[in-house]
Amino acid sequence: MTMNKKALRSAIALAGVSAFALTACTGPSGGGTSTGGAAGGTITYGTTDKVVTLDPAGSYDAGSFMVMNQIYPFLLNAKPGSADASPDIAESASFTSPTEYTVKLKPGLKFANGHALTSSDVKFSIDRVVKIADPNGPAALLGNLKSVEAKDDSTVVFTLKAGNDQVFPGVLAANSGPIIDEEVFPADKVLGDDDIVKGRPFAGPYTIESYKKNELVSLKANPDYQGLLGKPANEGANIKYYADSNNLKLDVQEGNIDVAGRSLTATDAADLEKDSKVKVHKGPGGELRYIVFNFDTMPFGAKTANADPKKALAVRQAMAHIVDRDAIATQVYKGTYLPAYSVVPDGFNGAIQPLKELYGDGNGKPSLEKAKKAFTDAGITGAVNIKLQYNPDHYGKSSGDEYAMIKEQLEKSGLFKVDLQSTEWVTYSKARTADAYPVYQLGWFPDYSDADNYLTPFFVPGNFLKNHYENPAVTELVTKQLTTEDKDEREKVLGEAQTAVAKDLSTLPLLQGAQLMVAGADVKGVEQTLDASFKTRLGVISK
Repeated sequence: MTMNKKALRSAIALAGVSAFALTACTGPSGGGTSTGGAAGGTITYGTTDKVVTLDPAGSYDAGSFMVMNQIYPFLLNAKPGSADASPDIAESASFTSPTEYTVKLKPGLKFANGHALTSSDVKFSIDRVVKIADPNGPAALLGNLKSVEAKDDSTVVFTLKAGNDQVFPGVLAANSGPIIDEEVFPADKVLGDDDIVKGRPFAGPYTIESYKKNELVSLKANPDYQGLLGKPANEGANIKYYADSNNLKLDVQEGNIDVAGRSLTATDAADLEKDSKVKVHKGPGGELRYIVFNFDTMPFGAKTANADPKKALAVRQAMAHIVDRDAIATQVYKGTYLPAYSVVPDGFNGAIQPLKELYGDGNGKPSLEKAKKAFTDAGITGAVNIKLQYNPDHYGKSSGDEYAMIKEQLEKSGLFKVDLQSTEWVTYSKARTADAYPVYQLGWFPDYSDADNYLTPFFVPGNFLKNHYENPAVTELVTKQLTTEDKDEREKVLGEAQTAVAKDLSTLPLLQGAQLMVAGADVKGVEQTLDASFKTRLGVISK
């Protein structure tokens, strides 16, 4: 399968429903929870994803962000069909100097609890993400932020450390950007979901009317929402959570839900293509799947009994030489994912493929000979024991097959013995940042349509991975691309950053999401929703 890069850039904003989004072509049959068959009624969205927390300071995952997008306002947002950040609850937003970004709020903003939404809430919201710096939070996105000042009730000035930041507007539209009520949230700790729902600090397209965490969320259209997306197309929406993709698929087929996403297996998608009740759309996506190395606890890591940075690098290099991405993409994912040879997926401006040249046979295929040489040059003798962790629910049921194949590939080389284990997402997302997993699976759904979103969150000090990787030369390159205004020069720096990261192998990219969207003929606006700056905006979906 090949992808047209221009088409990918125009459709790269594949909302947080991942590579699969399905809608039933008929209204629900008996026993269903959706009433979307009536214009303006309630629409039901099904997912196997999970919510970590509704507090923007404490999560940086697709499942939590999908709900936040419905209930919280943003200063800037992406209009369906575009990946560009535009004023949402802001009346205007622009650079008033190279290091100052000034936002003017719309008048009369308020939360569902009746509290006024002012510049003080904006300052509180952004400062709080930085102050709490939760291991699972989005603080890494705000690394270039120096200070936030509320000039008056409607004016906010963001002062940046480095001027001419090319992606800061996108950052305000991303996971770090939800605006919350300072009268509800504490300034120094994450607030529990039940307390959030009770406080009703909502000013997005919807409010939460009832909440059973990772079971069912019931939303109601917010009549006071003044944002970019306009009035929701439906009076209400339900988000229904499934423990197993088989049950999700069954409810799609039976018409018990209107929209489904994250995650169905590639086999499920192929099967549903044959179903006359479901229409499958194919298009490019920005998802990246990769392996993370904990530089402290991986074999020969800094805090292991036999610490040796040269040998640790050889372990990472040998894995990069051995893994067969094409086999995984073809056999496990039936072509719904493509091999990834960079930390930035192919199709983004500035994306290159350094891993294809640096590892394997130089053309994307594995090379056992080079893997053995890496071990020999580093003085490694005998097979290395690897504790490899993956997640069976957040990244889809096929993750088990994916990592079973990786285990098989590594062990077949004779260089590794793999202890393969799995943990459910709610535990996994916290344990990985507590050094519980030496080598583990992770995936990424971009916050904004720019190559930087695959660099800054991962490879600068205080990064989201918390894997103890730091390279000042990489940090310098990542920082430089942020503030390089000339397009050609910026793409050159982006390429240099990708190459430097590929040599260090903080992460090992495996796959990037191919183009798969599935929609029903009688559910309107699904494609626009999927193309809304990586966000699932249920408000634009209607029967």
